[in-house]
Amino acid sequence: MALRRSLRIGLVCPYSWESPGGVQNHVLGLAGWLTTAGHHVEVLAPGHPDPNTVARYGLHVGQFHSAGRAVPVPYNGSVARINFGPRTNQRVRHWLEDAGLDVLHLHEPITPSAAVLALWSAGTVPVVATFHTATPRSRTMHLARRVLHRSVARIDAGIAVSETARRVVVDHLDRDAVIIPNGIRHDHLRGVEQPRTPLQMVYLGRLNEPRKGLDVLLRAWPEIRRRHPEAELLLAGAGHRRLPDGCRALGVVSDEARTALLTGTDLFIAPHRGRESFGLVVAEAMAAGARVVAADIPAFVDVLTDENGIRHGELFASGNPRALAAAVSRAVDSATTNGRARASEAALRYDWGVVGPRVLEVYEQVQPPRETAVERRQTESVAEIATLAE
Repeated sequence: MALRRSLRIGLVCPYSWESPGGVQNHVLGLAGWLTTAGHHVEVLAPGHPDPNTVARYGLHVGQFHSAGRAVPVPYNGSVARINFGPRTNQRVRHWLEDAGLDVLHLHEPITPSAAVLALWSAGTVPVVATFHTATPRSRTMHLARRVLHRSVARIDAGIAVSETARRVVVDHLDRDAVIIPNGIRHDHLRGVEQPRTPLQMVYLGRLNEPRKGLDVLLRAWPEIRRRHPEAELLLAGAGHRRLPDGCRALGVVSDEARTALLTGTDLFIAPHRGRESFGLVVAEAMAAGARVVAADIPAFVDVLTDENGIRHGELFASGNPRALAAAVSRAVDSATTNGRARASEAALRYDWGVVGPRVLEVYEQVQPPRETAVERRQTESVAEIATLAE
């Protein structure tokens, strides 16, 4: 269903721009696509995004509003930078008063953050919420069901980025959500046609976060190097740790450098242990034409497997270094230009040109019914008669 008019859309991201992550990238991508599609978008989140990154998404800094400074809080096996409290609440209220929104779209709406504060202050604005969490035994979600029942009921339509995320919503919040995956900008991810020398492999993620599985990859590295002495591993992400020969830490990289890594590598390795709701970076690596080696967690299996059941990458048993090393060898041995092209084509289903219209359909569903011209004239006639009768 196509929207008949341009909408004023407010996106609320609970996590700070100062610490890059999947939710932040999702919000940027959605904001960029909606703006290109002719809608007016305002974004609220802690901190301030990098102006160069904003420009790369076709946006301008005037569309972004700060909810204040964020503080690090342990969440879902990671550390989330969020903010909450009276001052944040005041900023949220002022933003909502000034924005004049047709749709308020919240991300992770029940975390203690600007998102839940916006939910409490939404008033009569239709609310759409996207759930990204993939923690089946989430204490936060369980608490939300008991404490935030009325707030959750205020959400007009729910979106989950995967079946895994949807199950969390169903089990903990006693409601359903339509599945719409994360989006990627496929046209920005064009990979090289020939393998690099030396054989280059890339890991993206925090270096000291257990759920990202870097320890598994590093335990597998000696066997990988024994089989492929020319291999080089580049690691991009926050954190510090001692690395073996053949590995090089790049630290936190810009959005542009991240894209360059994906488009210029031979092999992308995702050794995650779990708690991933959607394999966004796996989809991006596929689009870039990199051969993917990924842990067999549900989120990654879903992304690597297309509608015809064809798998575009190598899977290994999560947490198993020997299985990871074997999967790397399979990926190296089977790498072809045609295979990379097919994987890139399979990732087209996650392009914002496909995903964005599905989000707009949800926005349309929550819009209040519009008066037709006939109904408006009838209303005016009734009012006129009533005036005359007085």
